Amino acid sequence: MRLLREMVHNNVDKIEGNIYRRKAARGIVLDGENILLLYTRRYNDYSIPGGGIDPHEDYITGLKRELNEETGATNIKVIDEYGIFEEYRRSHYKGYDIIHMTSYFYLCDIDKKLGKANLEDYEVSNGMSAVWMNIYDAIEHNKRLIETKDKKMGLSVERETFVLELIAKELVEKTA
Repeated sequence: MRLLREMVHNNVDKIEGNIYRRKAARGIVLDGENILLLYTRRYNDYSIPGGGIDPHEDYITGLKRELNEETGATNIKVIDEYGIFEEYRRSHYKGYDIIHMTSYFYLCDIDKKLGKANLEDYEVSNGMSAVWMNIYDAIEHNKRLIETKDKKMGLSVERETFVLELIAKELVEKTA
């Protein structure tokens, strides 16, 4: 799978010390200029659905589980690999200095009607919900957060905005 980008967050001086490695799978679901996203009220941002891969899972199994849990998506089909985003950020895990997050993005197809999401408690308390959103509106919204350095802004908004811009350029504009 191609490398989309490697990003070292501003709060990381050196990539050294005890590194916590986390792998995630994320699903890109398009319908014209609309994309299935997660809106998180706590951070006021849009992100691509997906999340951490459990130790016993392969990427596709984890992706399908996460898409279903976060959005209620059913009849999930993985169409193709899209790319990998590598990032390093300061760790909040005890005993670790750095988190190395590797996100694997896949193009997916689902039934358009979403079922009931099965969110984790922290996702519910953060106000996470699945939405079909115009990709350009989501990009502009996230870019405003980054530009204004809104105090609510989460760490993933830069990754998500970069990938959304790439999707718009490579997949949405290509088919228009």
